[in-house]
Amino acid sequence: MQRLAAAISFFTRLPLWRVMKIDPRHYERVVELWPVAGYLTGGLFALVLWLASMAFSPLVAALLALAARTLLTGALHEDGLADFADGMGGGTSRERILAIMKDSHIGTYGVLTLAFYYLICAGAIASMPTALACATVLAADVWSKYCAGMIINALPYGRPREEAKNLTIYRRIRPATLITGFILSAWPLALLPWPETLAALAPIITTAIMIIYIRHKIGAYTGDCCGAVFCISELCFLLAATAILRTIG
Repeated sequence: MQRLAAAISFFTRLPLWRVMKIDPRHYERVVELWPVAGYLTGGLFALVLWLASMAFSPLVAALLALAARTLLTGALHEDGLADFADGMGGGTSRERILAIMKDSHIGTYGVLTLAFYYLICAGAIASMPTALACATVLAADVWSKYCAGMIINALPYGRPREEAKNLTIYRRIRPATLITGFILSAWPLALLPWPETLAALAPIITTAIMIIYIRHKIGAYTGDCCGAVFCISELCFLLAATAILRTIG
């Protein structure tokens, strides 16, 4: 129970640490339960999208749903995406990239990346029928978190422990947990019509490409890299689902 509470407290703004004592060591394994937190964030995403669609246009409903999830997570992943964009866009060496990513100020690359990310996400969601969009955002959130979590098994952590967020370095995901996590994360895909399930390939491919890119640029991952890999993988899932809907039906 403490491990679950640690994951929810880490990946959302819900202050479970105020109602129960959480051993700090549980934060080292929160990535294993990242998809579980995805059921909460993706569930809210789908719920707000469904409710908002009753009163607003598809685009406004999509933006409201994105805003609701951002409030729940405290923009944790989006902050990582912005820092990642600034670092990779403005850094010319490993040391400079890591220094830029650690800087709390947002730069031009980060601003533009977030703007395009939200606009493309909202546009993709708005192009789907409401029921399909709700199922897709839930599946995309949970499945993309599982795929993005593979980065901690593929790369070492890029900073000393004292520079890590919450002084925590994630432990690699254990083989048994990879299997159970796959089953748990793949379940929402069953909510999609069969052609759209092919969109699940997009986060797998995207995560693999980004791991290769990050290895080439800095040779290791950081928390910002995790957030960026998730956001981009989820975006590719939504784009793939939209493309499948328009071409295959």
